Amino acid sequence: MKMRLTELRTIARLGLVKIFVVLASLCVSAAHASAQSSDQYSLQEIVDAGHGFFGETTGGLAKVVERAFQQYGLPNGYILGQEGSGAFVAGLTYGEGQLYTKNAGQHPVFWQGPSLGLDYGGQGTRAMMLVYNLPSVDSLYRRYGGVSGSAFIVAGVGMTVLKNSDVTIAPIRTGIGARLGINVGYLKLTQQPTWNPF
Repeated sequence: MKMRLTELRTIARLGLVKIFVVLASLCVSAAHASAQSSDQYSLQEIVDAGHGFFGETTGGLAKVVERAFQQYGLPNGYILGQEGSGAFVAGLTYGEGQLYTKNAGQHPVFWQGPSLGLDYGGQGTRAMMLVYNLPSVDSLYRRYGGVSGSAFIVAGVGMTVLKNSDVTIAPIRTGIGARLGINVGYLKLTQQPTWNPF
């Protein structure tokens, strides 16, 4: 009887230790997940920023942003700005805006880039660029390639995807003009304005 009581106490202590270890690991995981998401933007935050920037007339914005979130998750930055572009087989794009981050503040950003393809016309647009996996502000300033004709479009709001290594940028655009076709090109993001798209 005495042996059984000792065994029961030992089993109870081991059970309590296991429970404590499981609870501690859950707390650490929750804290880690909270720390990871503290620098990311929610779907509602991005939609609100977009409506404030584009205006309430962009009914397709929420659907396009939702599509980006489904494919790429939560961004840890976004850019709001304006751009102009034009093409007759070869094309050029120039833009400027502001990068917004939760943990590194706001920073000016400029972009320019060439394109080549079956592409004709010109447009002036407002652009919101969702930025994913950005490790630091300095790592934003480089070239991002993509196929612009593979846009996802809803109610006049379009989204393309550009990549460089692990960093992904999803420009969402709405504006005036007429442009038709498909092109391959890149955008070069810089800290200072420049006319050189290369």
